[in-house]
Order: sequence, then C-alpha cells, then structure tokens
Amino acid sequence: MEPSSLRGRLHHLYHGTQADACRFRYGVLAFDLATIGFVIATSFLPRSLAVEAVDVLVGLVLVGEFAARVAASRVPWREALRPASLVDALAIASFLAPLAGEGLGFLRVLRTLRLVHSYRMLGVLRRDFAFFRRHEEAFLAATHLLVFIFVMTALVYETQHAHNEQISHYADALYFTVTALTTTGFGDITLPGTTGRLISVVIMIAGVTLFLRLAQALFRPSKVRFACPSCGLSRHEPDAVHCKACGTLLNIPDEGRE
Repeated sequence: MEPSSLRGRLHHLYHGTQADACRFRYGVLAFDLATIGFVIATSFLPRSLAVEAVDVLVGLVLVGEFAARVAASRVPWREALRPASLVDALAIASFLAPLAGEGLGFLRVLRTLRLVHSYRMLGVLRRDFAFFRRHEEAFLAATHLLVFIFVMTALVYETQHAHNEQISHYADALYFTVTALTTTGFGDITLPGTTGRLISVVIMIAGVTLFLRLAQALFRPSKVRFACPSCGLSRHEPDAVHCKACGTLLNIPDEGRE
C-alpha cells in the first residue's frame, strides 16, 4: 500500500509500529473510554436537545473513525463485515438516532476490549509499561471482568429503566449487577419477569467464571513470555535457563531489578 496515499497513511496509523502510530492508537483508546463515560453520564440526565446534539456529534466522530479503520485495512470489505465492526455499526447507529437514546452505545466498550487485545496494542503496552509486562495476565483478566460488568450493567439498565422503578440510572443497574455477580443478592432490587430472571442467571454464572479467572491470574506464580526456539513453549519462570519441556537453552531478555 503506497505510504504517501491517504489509505497508506491510515494503514500506517492503525497498523504501524512507529511512535506516531502508537500515539494515534492510544488516542483512539482514550476516545473510546470517553465515549463510555458519556454513555454512563447521560443515563443520569433527562433527555434534552443538548444531549441529543452531543449524541449526534459523537456519532459523526465515530462514523469517521469507523470509515478510517475500514479504509486502513488491506481488504476493506472483510474488515467492515467482522463481528466487532458490525457491533461498532450498531453503537454508531444508536448515537445517530436521538430517539433511541443512548441505546446500544454501551457496545462501544467491546471495541475497547478488542483494541486492548490486538497484537499491536499489546506490544505497545508491553514496551511502554514495565508494570503491564509483569502483570499482563492479571491486567487482561481484570479488563475482561470490568467489560463484563459494564456490558451487563448496561443491559440491565436498557431492559429495565423504562418499566422498573428500581432501575432509574446506571448506578442502580451497577448495584444490582455487582450484587448478582457476587451472589450476595440483597433483594432490594430485582428484575421482574422471565427476561429479568434470565439476565440475573447469566450474570451469576458468567460472573463466577470471570472471578475465578481473575483470581488465578492474580495468585498464580508470575512467568515471562518467551517462545522456546525448539518446542515453542511460551511461558517460563523469570530465571529459567533451560526450557522445562524440552531442555533447550533459553536466552530470555532480562531487564534487571527495578
């Protein structure tokens, strides 16, 4: 792809490894987080012309980012039809349709998860932050948990606030999600009907699984990622000299004690 062309420049920004490309992707991540904050904040506000105007403005920015990301791909139609891209399109549509309120805008958080999980973004985080390198698995497990909590909170809010007086904003929905997630179940907020019960069951079952993964990542002995040149084993003890699977001599880069 010609680097001097517009598509070439976009490909560089979305897929390059240079400093300007890394800063651009950090900017996209920051904007995604700001969008999530906006969705949460507007749940506490009455719908008004000003809020709807900001909705449309954010939607237009997202349209531009979506178009740029698709154009940056070597096969644009394939990028546009990816499940994550289709979820993005739904979120963008909700911002551009004021009557839908914040609607499916919460799905934007899935874009953030994909961005954090992308190979290039993980490489940038490993390079720039020693803390992330040491605790990568715990960081990703915590990210999964936070994304799950947010998506389920938003699902509870979107399906309940119109007819359940106990759920009036995101704080109420978050409170219910956390109590269901931890199986505390105080009972002061409930989700009536079959749909509400099914949502509660999903939160409890999936939540227990995610908590177990997070606990394993936090308390499992830390290891470094380094592919063995012979057998490909990628996780080793920080001071390993030989691969414990095949015995091959390793040369794991050591940054020394900080």
